[in-house]
Amino acid sequence: MTVHRTPLCRRVIGCAIEVHSRLGPGLLESAYETCLAREFALQRIIHKRQVPLPVEYKGISVRQAYRVDFVVEDELLLEIKSIDYVLPVHRAQLFTYLKLLHLRQGLLLNFKAPRLIDGLVSVLL
Repeated sequence: MTVHRTPLCRRVIGCAIEVHSRLGPGLLESAYETCLAREFALQRIIHKRQVPLPVEYKGISVRQAYRVDFVVEDELLLEIKSIDYVLPVHRAQLFTYLKLLHLRQGLLLNFKAPRLIDGLVSVLL
């Protein structure tokens, strides 16, 4: 896993830090998601929210099996959490979503961390 951050990643992280600094840690994920979408709009960052992620398997499609929190500028996957600890399963989820969406960069942000930067996982494949 790499921590290279593109200009887009830095902008998204800046928006997330703004939301986290105003709301603080520990709220429900849905609150952060709504506020982050608002911050993206204010910053004129193009994004899609709750993007369906179909799963294809041997000729069948499991439509809307999963939903991705955000796809930003059609190039960055953003998953947000509000959990005690980021576990290996959360990192695996990020990698799998990137693969299924054919994207190269992703962020996982844990808004429950006292400092958002401590709850950040950045991936550039």
